[in-house]
Parts: sequence; C-alpha cells; structure tokens
Amino acid sequence: MNSETEETQLEEQPTCNHIHLARRTNNHVNISKSLKNKLRNSCTCSAKKAKKTFTGFFPVIRWLPKYDFKENTWGDVMSGLIIGIILVPQAIAYSLLAGLKPIYSLYTSFFANLIYFIMGTSRHVSVGIFSLLSLMVGQVVDREVQLAGFDLDDEVFKDIKDGNATDNMECGKECYAISVAAALTLTAGIYQLLMGIFRLGFLSIYLSEPMLDGFATGASLTILTAQVKYLLGIKIPRSPGIGMLVTTWINIFKNIQTTNMCDVVTSAICIAVLVAAKELGDRYKDKIKIPLPTELVVIVVATLVSHYCNLNEVYGSSVSGVIPTGFIPPKVPDFGLMGKIAVDAIPLAVVSFAFTISLSEMFAKKYAYAVKANQEMFAIGFCNIIPSFFHCFATSAALAKTLVKTSTGCKTQVSSVVSAIVVLLVLLFFAPLFYSLQKCVLACIIIVSLRGALRKFKDLPALWRLNKVDAVVWSLTVCSSALISTEIGLMVGVVFSMLCLIVRTQVPHTAMLSHIQDTVFYEDGDRYENLLPIPKTKIFRFECPLHYANKDYFLKALFKKVVIRQKKMLKKLNKAQKGKEQEDVKNSDNHDIHIELLSKKNDFKTIILDCSSIAFLDMSGINTLKTVLKDYKEVQISILLACCNTSVIDALRRGAYFGKEDKDIKNMLFYSIHDAVQFAREKELAATDSTV
Repeated sequence: MNSETEETQLEEQPTCNHIHLARRTNNHVNISKSLKNKLRNSCTCSAKKAKKTFTGFFPVIRWLPKYDFKENTWGDVMSGLIIGIILVPQAIAYSLLAGLKPIYSLYTSFFANLIYFIMGTSRHVSVGIFSLLSLMVGQVVDREVQLAGFDLDDEVFKDIKDGNATDNMECGKECYAISVAAALTLTAGIYQLLMGIFRLGFLSIYLSEPMLDGFATGASLTILTAQVKYLLGIKIPRSPGIGMLVTTWINIFKNIQTTNMCDVVTSAICIAVLVAAKELGDRYKDKIKIPLPTELVVIVVATLVSHYCNLNEVYGSSVSGVIPTGFIPPKVPDFGLMGKIAVDAIPLAVVSFAFTISLSEMFAKKYAYAVKANQEMFAIGFCNIIPSFFHCFATSAALAKTLVKTSTGCKTQVSSVVSAIVVLLVLLFFAPLFYSLQKCVLACIIIVSLRGALRKFKDLPALWRLNKVDAVVWSLTVCSSALISTEIGLMVGVVFSMLCLIVRTQVPHTAMLSHIQDTVFYEDGDRYENLLPIPKTKIFRFECPLHYANKDYFLKALFKKVVIRQKKMLKKLNKAQKGKEQEDVKNSDNHDIHIELLSKKNDFKTIILDCSSIAFLDMSGINTLKTVLKDYKEVQISILLACCNTSVIDALRRGAYFGKEDKDIKNMLFYSIHDAVQFAREKELAATDSTV
C-alpha cells in the first residue's frame, strides 16, 4: 500500500479535535494538621470509642447476641459434630509429624477452636491442627531435642560427647519436646501479634498463590517421606535438618529388610479404604450431604483389631501407647528456649497467618461478607499465644476441614464450640481407648489427607500453558521445600516470586503501534495482521510504569524500535563516505546510545508515546522523558504524549516537561492516540503547504 492510499484512508476516519479539559483545583491537605487530628483522635478516649475498640477486638460480642437460632443452629451443630469427629483422629495422627504425644494435639485443637470463636472474623474457617505447621514444629523439636542430647528414637538420655549433661536431663525427652514446641508457638504468636499491631496484614498479598501451592506440595512430599517408616514398620534414625527427604529415603532402602509385614498389611488395607471412601465422597458429594467419617471408623476398627489380636505383642507392631485423660496444669513456656528458636518462629508465623487469611478471604468472598485482615492476625496470634501456656503447639486454618464445614451447613463460628466440646469429651473420657491404635494407621490418615496437595503435580502442564513464570515459581518452591527444607523452601519461593515481579517491571513489553483500518484505534503491529502504518509517524507503547529501575531499558527499547538520523551526524557521514547507505555511529550525547544513520532523508517527523500503561513516573522517569524530548528535538522530530493519566500529567507538570507555565501542553499532550495522529498529520500538511 502506497503512502497516498494510506493518507486517504486516514482522512476517511472520524477526526478528533484536540480537546483540552480544565482541571479542577486540588484542595491540598495540610499534612501537619492532618497528623495532629489523627493523633488527637487516637489519643482521646470516650465510652463509645472504647466500646467500639473492645467489640472490634472480640467480634463475638457483636454477632452472638444477634444469633438466629432457628436459621443457624442445625447447620452449626451438625458441622461442628462432623468436624469434631474428623478432628480427633487427625489430631492424634498429626502428633507424629510434630514429634509430640497425641494428648498435646488434642489440647491444641480444643483451645484453638474456642479462641478463634471469640476473636475470629470469618464465619466458616476451621482453625486447629494443620499438617504443614505440625511438620515445621516437628523439625524444630527434633533439632532441639537432638542438640539437647536426647536420642530421637529412644526415651533414654544419650551420652554427650564432652561428658557434660544439660539442664534438660531432669525434665526428660517428652517434657523437653513440648517445652520447645510451646516456646516456638509463643514466639510465633508474638510475631503475629506485633504484625497486627503494626497493621502488617497487607503483607499476605506478597505471598503468591503459585508459591503457596508449591510450598504446600513440597512440604507434603516431606510429610509423606516422614510417614513411610510407619507404613513399613521399620525403625530408622530421624534425619532433621537440610536434605531430610533424601536422607530418609536412603535410610529406608538400607533398612527395608526389617519391614514389619503386619504394619504393611494394615497400611495397605487402611489406605485402600480411606482412598476409596474419599473418591466416593468426591464423586457423589452432591448426593451425600454429610461427609463419611471414614477416619473415625478406620481408627475404631483398627484399634479393636489391634487390641483383641495383640498385634503389638505378637507381631511387634508399634502402637500409640498411653493417652492420659484430663488436663495437665498450665505452665509458662521456657523463655530461655525462645532465643534458640526465634528465627524458626518467623516462617511458622508467616505460614500460619497466610493460610488463615487466604481461606478467610476466600470464603468471605464466596458467601458475601467481610473479614478484617489485621483482626485475623490478632485472632491467630492469640490462638498461638494463649494455648502455648497449656502445652499446645502452632495452629492455623486448614482447607480440608473448612470445606467440610461449609459443605455441612456451617453458618457461624458456633460450630467451632461444638467441635471443641467433641474434643473435650475425648480428652476427659475416651482418650485411653486409643492405646492399641497402630501408628501405621495414623500414618495412613496423614498420607491420604495429602491427596489434594500432591494432585497439584497433575495441574503443572496446564499451569505451564497458562503462565510459564508461575509454573517456574511453583516448581522451584516445590523442589527447594522438599529437597532442602520447608523453611528454606518458603524463603526461596518468596524471594523468587518477588524477583519475577521485579524483572517484569524492569523488562516490560514494548510495542510499535499501527492503525486498525476503518477505526480510530491502534494496536501492536507485531501481534496483529493487516494493520496500516501511519505515514511520517511512529507510535511507541511502554507497558509499565516508568521509574529509575527501567529507565535505561525504556531508552534502549525506544531507540531500537524508532530509528532516527541526526542531521549534524549525517553531514559528517556524507562528507566522509558519500556513497555509503548505512552505518552505525555512536550517539553524541552522554547516554552512549547507538543510532542508525542513513544517508537518505528522514521518513518520519513525529513520535507518539502511548502512555496508557504508564501508571506513574518518578523523578528518573520524568528526566528520561525530558531527555528524549530534547534529543529528538535536535533532529527535528516531535514527541507527543497520548493517553496519560492525571498522576502522570501532574508529575510532568511539576517537572516542567511542557515548558514554563505549561505553555506547550496543548501541542504536546493528547487524550487519545488518534487525536495525536490527527494533530501530527495536520502539522505535517501545514509544513508542506508553507514549503510549497
């Protein structure tokens, strides 16, 4: 298509007059006065304000008096009973992950449900034992118990190489283990409380969904590996620390000949029953309104079989042992241990809060109500702080139990009280009945509960097609969480996600736009076919805010896509080499930008910068645009800005981009690309007419 035809088609398009809207006068806020007012409001106390603060800190005071018994009681009671029935076997099972006795898991489930009922803002979230947190607690407990001189796989105190016993000798292994867990939980709760005080709930937005999914999947592989020895009934040394997964599998294959066939058979039967029940439940979830309490049935049957067949005495199968009834007197956590585990508590606090607020917001959005991120931080913080005085360990919301609550008609957190009552009955009366329960059965419950996280591997190809960066984030987080450690995996996932975000803003997509025939719109000429080039005009789009970190990339992309010929350099080039058509010469300014120099005349006179994707400019961005304006002006090429938002316009005005008192703003700033194109064309026609 020749130039004459292109100009004719442009003439046929609707013309856009150059509009200049009058800006409203901004009412500048007096910062000093505003701060004084906020301080005065925050420091003054009134009965109304105190009541609002108190009820905000304990949301139950607001909603419980308005509780609709007729509408909500049946759903809350039923969901609470079902969750309680599911919670008991899972709590006992997850004690294996935490390296603690089952009684402590039951304590944790009881107190966490009651505290969240009082302080939580979500109506549906189920807070309690969570496999991932249990694993993280267990890794710290194993490390500290080992450092204290205890054998991880024996109740006997192990000799210390230097011959000096620690202060924990009189406490015993079990006592020291729960002391470490309680101190870790208290520290994590304090971190969460501080985060709530300083209003840091927004930090959860930086934990991307692929990173959290990858972290959960990688930790699930570690959890699975830790349970294999119970499935096979073999005794291998624990391998806490970095490389736990690899070391554990090596030890498993080294000791595979000691497999306990009784445990293997029991494990096979239990896994088959649990998986079959889960699959049937998923397939007929619309018809089966109440989930099958399969875990409880398996535990009851397995306990009865183990007790009456004497599996422990006859076949040497490992059992849960004595689970006492009642409550142990509360005890202040050992503050001397908090210094040792202060760093370990950070990822624990972050993961606990991240999963809680993610689930809270997800179900709040689904059922059309609001949750408060900072209050959730307080709630989960106190779910860790208070129970740490009652021999408990870290808790958070759990997806599987929350889904069960919603599917069984849960309306409010009254269901959590019902669940706590179920756990209390077990603590007071039924706990000793689990004495003969095989540990391999508990391991089966844990492994089957990991199905959802492990199924994420099947979704990886679809994630790769959808977004390759997210797929890489997921894969790297999985590998680092599983092969190194969960804490390092979390750190790697967060850092890599942030790096990906930074790279996206530093190296954004750039495009040269062309005209969509018979419209007033323009699009990327490399992405669409049958677009028309604009005579004597180039349109450049930068799809990112322009700031100090990507200004050099902006210049490089602009000069690469918009090739110019400097007049003064052309003269030197023509004198030195009259017949040569093209050569690269270093730019004369201090940016050292290479500009292509051609011996023929410039074929364009205007560059339009599409600023629709530039959300903001910092000082470096303003100076960059001013430099571009100056450099192209030297070669008689005009720079026009189109589609700027008001914050960008204000920044350019403050930087005197449009000249003194914005005198040139009408000839440099346009509200649409087509408006700028028409202006450039009219300017070119006027210049041609004056020449003629």
